[in-house]
Amino acid sequence: MNQSTKRILSTIAIIIASIAFGVIISADLGIMRKSNAQSTPTITTSQGAPVTTVTIPSFADVAARVMPAVVSITTTEIVKTSDLRRQHPFGIDPFDFFPNPQRPRGRNNDDNDGDDERRQVSGGSGFIISPDGYILTNNHVVEGATRVQVHYGADENGNGGHTVNARIIGRDPATDIALVKIDVNQPLPNIPLGDSDHIRKGDWAIAVGNPFQFENTLTVGVISAKGRALGLSEQTRSFENFIQTDAAINFGNSGGPLLNIAGEVIGINTAIRGNAQGLGFATPIATAKRLLPQLKQGKVTRGYLGMQIQEVTDQIAQAFGLNETRGALVQSVEPGKPAAQAGLQAGDVIVEIDGRPIRNNRELIDYISYQPVGTNVQVTVLRNGQRRTLTAKTAQRPIEGEPTDESEKNDAGPTRNKLGISTDELTPRLRQMYGIDDSLRGVVVTSVKEVSAAGEANINEGDVISEVQGEKVNSVDQFRAAVDRVKSGQYIRMYVTTPARGGRSFSGYRVLQVP
Repeated sequence: MNQSTKRILSTIAIIIASIAFGVIISADLGIMRKSNAQSTPTITTSQGAPVTTVTIPSFADVAARVMPAVVSITTTEIVKTSDLRRQHPFGIDPFDFFPNPQRPRGRNNDDNDGDDERRQVSGGSGFIISPDGYILTNNHVVEGATRVQVHYGADENGNGGHTVNARIIGRDPATDIALVKIDVNQPLPNIPLGDSDHIRKGDWAIAVGNPFQFENTLTVGVISAKGRALGLSEQTRSFENFIQTDAAINFGNSGGPLLNIAGEVIGINTAIRGNAQGLGFATPIATAKRLLPQLKQGKVTRGYLGMQIQEVTDQIAQAFGLNETRGALVQSVEPGKPAAQAGLQAGDVIVEIDGRPIRNNRELIDYISYQPVGTNVQVTVLRNGQRRTLTAKTAQRPIEGEPTDESEKNDAGPTRNKLGISTDELTPRLRQMYGIDDSLRGVVVTSVKEVSAAGEANINEGDVISEVQGEKVNSVDQFRAAVDRVKSGQYIRMYVTTPARGGRSFSGYRVLQVP
């Protein structure tokens, strides 16, 4: 090896040694940055305040815990086509797109005159809150439903599970909350209820539900705002206190849970802004927790004073000579109601209730509405600059559109009418009309109400019923007597033959549940 080569190798060795020594010194002095994907460095704002950055978590564990307790709800509602026509502009009826020829009616038509009803199926979401099968959802998901079915137990991809009938236990249209229940022979997975009062704007928000029938869909966003009022309806207007989130909520998410990062329910997904993106709204779970005892009893009652109030603005405070911009201005008082009986007047500004300061309408409404009916409350008002304290006794808040006991119990009529079926004797004319073989015995179906137990069991006009509950029937009188012996809620079996119409005839049992 020549001298030149030795000098080159020596130089290279010195450089490598220097680099190694520098690395060691830098590490000891903390000069080199550590490589750590989960570190939480700090950044400095323009004001100089340090802000700690947050590592984005995975939501897979939360999803695995909560999804077994999120259910799909399917409801069946009876609607009148005439009402649908009134709801659709230009007189368009969605049922006009499907053939619905007029059906001939026999002389023994029992209950189908003026049949104007159709069965409308819709759906939403819900979540199990206790092992014994109580489920929270939205009132608008189950309102008006004649049947509610719950699909539960699907895996995280929406596969499998069981479908069972559910009972509506209690509804509250004012907050759009409903409680339903399923009865199964095993404890059910459930989701813990969290604290919606102390969530903050910017906290994680996780929405789970069944948008557009895509079961167990999870979306993630943040809490965008609290205390939103949307003016959805007259019933909800006084009680709207929504959580706003940008977690994607779509049709079918209604009634599903809005969760925090710990997998606790903080809201019930309720509404979306249709012409916007990232604007979803949920009812705070604190509202549902306060109502649960009453919902389990089947009815929600609220305290009520009978007056119209308005938020105190800067302009109102100036006009009424108030020192603070807070309280609730009484706009009017209903004669004969508790507020009037207590001596409240239009122009009073309510500043305290039972010694609690009132900042706005929301605080006053919440306090009064959750007081038991008949509770005495001390109402402190400012009237012409003077403080006065009046005593009012809460009455029950009226509920718009609440059905009366009489209408709920009106269930008259024979069982055969409730089945929605009309029959006639097998005369030669009807045999020819419906193509019924001369050897077939029984009664012929001349009309079936579409929204009925018979319609749901796929019994059609022209079918021949030859047996009811194992009893042969050869006349209309025998058919009626056999059907009327079955009690409401029981299942009834009929042996039905569909005559051959360009093919083979079909015979078999149809099972119906008597309403």
